[in-house]
Amino acid sequence: MGFGTWAWGNQLLWGYQESMDTELQECFNLALKNGINLFDTADSYGTGRLNGQSERLLGKFIREYEGPMKSPDDVIIATKFAAYPWRLTSGQFVSACKSSLERLQLDRLGIGQLHWSTANYAPLQERALWDGLVEMYEKGLVRAVGVSNYGPKQLLKIHSHLSSRGVPLSSAQVQFSLLNMGDEQMELKTVCDSLGIRLIAYSPLGLGMLTGKYTTSNLPSGPRSVLFRQILPGLESLLTCLKRIAERKGKTMSQVAINWCICKGTIPIPGVKTVRHVEDNLGALGWRLSPAEVSELEAAAMESPKRMVQNIFQTA
Repeated sequence: MGFGTWAWGNQLLWGYQESMDTELQECFNLALKNGINLFDTADSYGTGRLNGQSERLLGKFIREYEGPMKSPDDVIIATKFAAYPWRLTSGQFVSACKSSLERLQLDRLGIGQLHWSTANYAPLQERALWDGLVEMYEKGLVRAVGVSNYGPKQLLKIHSHLSSRGVPLSSAQVQFSLLNMGDEQMELKTVCDSLGIRLIAYSPLGLGMLTGKYTTSNLPSGPRSVLFRQILPGLESLLTCLKRIAERKGKTMSQVAINWCICKGTIPIPGVKTVRHVEDNLGALGWRLSPAEVSELEAAAMESPKRMVQNIFQTA
């Protein structure tokens, strides 16, 4: 398991305030002390003047960490580079990587990731971005390269292109949870397994819908409430199943939902904003749902009339 840092700097969706930074550093420290060393971020994380804030905070927390750390490489920072329309050449994509390294104050990233595919609207740009991944790998700016929001067909194409240049594709990140277990996600997992690519599951808790914290009369603030109002009414069967298994296991609903992702062979990266989040998520490790419980959860999930809205940047 790793941790996602989308909320670090995002005021619109997650209500970030700079006063939260002290607790965010405590989150980072607690994660490392418990063996969690994968942190996912992006150069687009942070709203307005706080753009890039997630990367800046991670860099600061690495430098100020007081526990044992042989080198910054002990922390695997997986940064996603946005496929902005003005990033038209491989050189511009490499420059984006260098800018992220400056914000992080690191010499090298753990994983450099293409945030989304432009195949649906700018296919020529995408080839340049693929070549940018090759260049940053060859220059030693990243230890590995990965992609995000790629479907199985496009994943096969980039894997072939990178392989022809001698660059391994290490990871593919996709929205994956009990609310996103459609045929395309499962096909993507099969393709990843066949090619030796690790599937990273973002939003494993469905933006919080699988935590049991929210109801139709207790919605989160901000834009999430619109989505929750549409989907929550149909989740009674799934949430009841999650609660039943959690009580049987002596776990929380969040821990069961994350463990399901682990049992499916993915690396979940739940987001964390508080020490309580970290402590709860850590409880998803060190045990496994039984095959019968996995099937029970999936059967309950299939009863839901609505699923999570697919990321608009997701390709086939």
